[in-house]
Amino acid sequence: MSDQNRLGVFKTYKLYVGGKFPRSESGRVYEVTDSKGQWLANAPQSSRKDARDAVVAARKAFGGWSGATAYNRGQVLYRVAEMLEGRKDQFVREVAASEGLSKSKAAAVVDAAIDRWVWYAGWTDKIGQISGGANPVAGPFFNLSTPEPTGVVAVLAPQKSSLLGLVSVIAPVIATGNTVVVVASADAPLPALSLGEVLATSDVPGGVVNILSGATAELAAPLAAHQDVNAIDLTGAAPALAKELEIAAADNLKRVLRPRQVDADGASDSTDWSASPGTHRLTAFLETKTVWHPTGALGAAGSSY
Repeated sequence: MSDQNRLGVFKTYKLYVGGKFPRSESGRVYEVTDSKGQWLANAPQSSRKDARDAVVAARKAFGGWSGATAYNRGQVLYRVAEMLEGRKDQFVREVAASEGLSKSKAAAVVDAAIDRWVWYAGWTDKIGQISGGANPVAGPFFNLSTPEPTGVVAVLAPQKSSLLGLVSVIAPVIATGNTVVVVASADAPLPALSLGEVLATSDVPGGVVNILSGATAELAAPLAAHQDVNAIDLTGAAPALAKELEIAAADNLKRVLRPRQVDADGASDSTDWSASPGTHRLTAFLETKTVWHPTGALGAAGSSY
């Protein structure tokens, strides 16, 4: 059969929650268009119920993920990079359409996103060395500070950087043992929803990353007020919305990561996601546990034992 007589098979995009691909609980979808206003796909429009379900899935996965060794988490993140590399062509097409980029520029963005996964994979078993350590104390004690994951983190992804920015806010959260509920870019959600397919076929346990699409403000409000969400990243929130969410987050003393750069259209859209990310996102969602341990009575020669 010639291509002229063949019906095209359109891709069905779904949410990624708890390792599965549900449709929106409400059944709603919305049209996603490219930079020229041409239709690309229908994306699920998540509801507040979808957001709550994602939090439940993230909490369920937290124990196993936070309890895994840092070395194992690094292996898993590297596996994500491997799987993303194998589907590079698909992501180049989606990023080019979503962000209005040429194929060559979109390819550079996808390569940078893959490299970003590898970069954070290398940090999983090293972050403890720069954010913890032995503390000098006056007395026969060991005093050790060690980092621990905060818990369930809600992330509002950048609005304009549909893949590299997305990876840059997800990877450091899970690299340090947290689980995440991410609200994808409202206007360019397709790379995020496709990333869910990559995660499902990698070694990331179901529920560690949960991806929602839809109206950012509609989904962010219940996540900021949710009592079982421990932290929130406001990167993708416009300034007025970010202020409202920060107030709601104070109800259960959530950790809040504020956007470093904002512009008139929305938070963080002026951020250069291709720049070296540093470690501030790795440490943003870590708690510090300090343990005192006696060394024993000092001997006559000053020895601890």
